[in-house]
Amino acid sequence: MKISLGVRYMLLATLAFSLMKVFVKYIPFIPAIEIVFFRAIISMILSLVYLLPKKIAVFGNKKGLLAARGVMGAIALILNYYLLHKIPLAAASTLTNLTPIFTTLIGVYLVKEKIQSAQIAFFVLSFVGILIIQGFDIRVSGIHLFLGILASFFSGIAYNLVRKLSSTEHPLVIMFYFPLVVLPISLMGSLWFWVTPEGWDWFNLLMVGVTTQMAQYFMTKSYQQAKVSKVAIFDYLGVVYALIFGFILFNEYFNLLTYLGIALVLIGIILNFKFKEY
Repeated sequence: MKISLGVRYMLLATLAFSLMKVFVKYIPFIPAIEIVFFRAIISMILSLVYLLPKKIAVFGNKKGLLAARGVMGAIALILNYYLLHKIPLAAASTLTNLTPIFTTLIGVYLVKEKIQSAQIAFFVLSFVGILIIQGFDIRVSGIHLFLGILASFFSGIAYNLVRKLSSTEHPLVIMFYFPLVVLPISLMGSLWFWVTPEGWDWFNLLMVGVTTQMAQYFMTKSYQQAKVSKVAIFDYLGVVYALIFGFILFNEYFNLLTYLGIALVLIGIILNFKFKEY
């Protein structure tokens, strides 16, 4: 089975995002907004370290679209972290796993990509698997549901803007606009809830930033190489990665329904993969 470059990049991106969540789990006492702040600093530094020596214009060509991508990503991130603070992790993760579906549907209008009804069915099948794995918590209110859908929607716009910018911008230029937007916002928020990291906290914060940078880079490259309808569904593999890491690192065990959910996620991904050759 031949796997395209776009799919390979997305597989790496999903793995890196999952590793980032592991490092976040090791620092539960650091406020989410402060983690976002450190993440933004590290992302900005790593982007500039690469871009400046190569004399690549850091502000890019299509500044309006780049800024819009930064804003959409910042809103989605803030909403995600708000939900993580307000509702159980499983429920928050379930809501934000609507992102691949929104990414594909928005792509029809924003970047004029065609999608077949069968592909929508494959996305729904994988999402049903997510629901089975993570369940849904009765403590989630209507406003939480609305904010979760909104977060996925803004993420979908951000990913499509990455696709739209793929022909004119360097991947790290696209990524640079995210910390550019989120850094001042997260700094102001951090001042209210600041907790000074100690010892290994600094390492975990560093790795959150590094793994996020890797994930963002591979994801950007993926959307530059392939259509959003082809690669977005692979984001669901993050749940499978999370279950594996949870079992190995945190002694988390699962019941039969969890394995049924994993099977549905993988079946949806494989069917979408085989629907058209990449």
